[in-house]
Amino acid sequence: MLKEKPHLRKCLTKCRHCQILFLTHPRNAGRNDLGCPFGCRQVHRRDSAVKRSIEYYKSPEGKIKKRYLNGRRNESVPEASPAETPVDSCETGVDATMVLHIQLTTSLIEGRAVGLKEVIGMVEEILRQLSFEKSKKMLYINGWSQPKPP
Repeated sequence: MLKEKPHLRKCLTKCRHCQILFLTHPRNAGRNDLGCPFGCRQVHRRDSAVKRSIEYYKSPEGKIKKRYLNGRRNESVPEASPAETPVDSCETGVDATMVLHIQLTTSLIEGRAVGLKEVIGMVEEILRQLSFEKSKKMLYINGWSQPKPP
């Protein structure tokens, strides 16, 4: 693919954790501190959030807030749920970040803006296809086809 589209070579980046190559957005070209969208990015983000949270709740104002939050926990107040994004409402079971990465990569390869609905439609179509293993297996005995016993 890079032979056909040499302008994408600058978008090829190595993950700082697992060292695999992946395509990134042109505005991130040349950066070497990126995590891949296949899990490393989420792990680093989660670890950083835990570290920040621990540091905050060890401070005096964090201890006061934690005491307040723990006291509120026993009260039954329903929380408002955040609005669902189109990626979250995708019923394919594919991770939202993976869908966004597919959108970015497809847009770079095709040289046009590919919409999120279009990508979700492609993913759903691909996952709707049956694999060879799900088809009915047949045995050929004496020239006659018979269904294979389970």
